[in-house]
Amino acid sequence: MTPQSDEDEVWRQIVASFNDTAERDSADQPWPDSENVPVEPVHRVVKPAADEDADVEAEQGDEDDDDLDEDGEGRFEPPVPPPLPKLDLPTKLAWVALFGGPAYLLIAAMANWQMEGWALFTAVAAFIGGFVALVVRMGDGPPNDSGWDDGAVL
Repeated sequence: MTPQSDEDEVWRQIVASFNDTAERDSADQPWPDSENVPVEPVHRVVKPAADEDADVEAEQGDEDDDDLDEDGEGRFEPPVPPPLPKLDLPTKLAWVALFGGPAYLLIAAMANWQMEGWALFTAVAAFIGGFVALVVRMGDGPPNDSGWDDGAVL
């Protein structure tokens, strides 16, 4: 037999047994011992307090236990996020216009106010102007401190 005919025969066997059921159901297979994880109970040592200093230490130990979850492992506390960048006056005005125009229209519609044509135009123009101002100020170039090479940083 050639290697090609062996592969063809194996392929035919795979195709022929496609709809056959498995000989052993996965529920019947035993669980491998290497996959078993031993269950160890959490042990806590409690020492009797002899004097006030020991009471203080015991109270501090109780506070430390509050940081532990039910498995006895510590909780993750993320670092404090960096402060938001300071915005200049034109950027602040653009954000106010972007949200202020639609907010005025929404409040005026909900309160059933009579809207003049100039107020309606001003609200829509403020929204569009604020959006355009933010997009224009966004910039699309690399940061100024990137240097001459825009390659990967290792």
